[in-house]
Amino acid sequence: MRKTFAIEMSDNQSNKEAKRSNSLWRLMKECVLEMLHRPIYWVGFFALPLFLFLFLASLMESGLPEKIPAAIVDKDGTATSREITQSLNGMQMVNLTMTCNSYTEARHAMQEGKIYGFFVIPENFESELLSMRKPVITFYTNMTYYVPAALLFKTFKTTALYAKAGIAVNVLEYAGAGSMNVAPLLNPINVATRPIGNPGLNYAIYLCNSFIPCALQLMILLVTAFTLGEEVKRGRSRRLLERTDGSILTALFAKLFPQTIIWIIVVVFMESWLYKWNGYPMNGSWGWLTLSEIMFVFASQAFGVFLYGCLPSLRLSLSACALLGILSFSLAAFSFPEQSMYPALSIFSWVVPIRYNFLIYSDQALNGLHIYYSRIWFAAYCVFMLLPFTMLWRIKRSYSNGIYVP
Repeated sequence: MRKTFAIEMSDNQSNKEAKRSNSLWRLMKECVLEMLHRPIYWVGFFALPLFLFLFLASLMESGLPEKIPAAIVDKDGTATSREITQSLNGMQMVNLTMTCNSYTEARHAMQEGKIYGFFVIPENFESELLSMRKPVITFYTNMTYYVPAALLFKTFKTTALYAKAGIAVNVLEYAGAGSMNVAPLLNPINVATRPIGNPGLNYAIYLCNSFIPCALQLMILLVTAFTLGEEVKRGRSRRLLERTDGSILTALFAKLFPQTIIWIIVVVFMESWLYKWNGYPMNGSWGWLTLSEIMFVFASQAFGVFLYGCLPSLRLSLSACALLGILSFSLAAFSFPEQSMYPALSIFSWVVPIRYNFLIYSDQALNGLHIYYSRIWFAAYCVFMLLPFTMLWRIKRSYSNGIYVP
């Protein structure tokens, strides 16, 4: 009798496990079918990332934006001012599309978006320069468009310095100084620049390898929070818990695992597109970098689940994910060094997964360091993966209540 009872118990247990397994696979199949039939998932998974890849690839095809529209305001009209205008128009970054007669005309053109900046040569520029009265050259850039304006500013400043140096050479030569003696006076120290990791100064290498993963993190966060919040909004959360025997962990796995596979495919395609197709520097291990991208997907999804657990509401969780995702472009120290941030702000650069993705990319792809020096960043991924376990009880309570708050 005991043996028969034990056999019956084992059979019942195996039947329950088989039913759970079948139920899990059915849930996953339903999730896949839902993603196939809803356009919003197609946009989040494929349309927006593909658009981002192609947009940045076409924008940064030559490494930097070239021939940025600008204007010249020449109030002097002398041979020196015309030479400066020719030198400026010959720069790689500048395209003098307009010649304005006044500051007001150039300002209106910049406000209308026709140009991104303008260069002003004042009246009596040549005569004041030759008489050593220090004339003032002014230039203006529209910093609303940060990248083209910053490049124009750099080019304008370089042109102004070259003009000053050229006049100084002429004055010294007129004073009797030989051409061999003039150069050491103007440039006493020669600087040899050796850019490490990006010897060609290709802006795309920096921009694409930082902004594209950060945009993917934003999409992963939004899709994860949307998927979890939709169950409550559509009144399916209680039924989902019933089908998983009250296991919120099983329910989350069934909902998010198909998305994980898709995101891994997307990041592997991103890696191949960046380093194989575009030929960006890869001085380290392909294996470790691929592992980093896969763990980045896990960490981003886990972070999205954690944010939903903190704010178990579709509207609030999407807002929190969007806010952190957008701020990550600045907080992850892409555009401003983390060491120079205020301490109260720099601490936030370490609470988003993209920060560690960027550090591993710098160590492995650019610098080719041993994995030993990146081990702590991989450990940070694991910390993100553990965050959802602290919020499972809140998500389960939200799913059990099934109350949707618009």
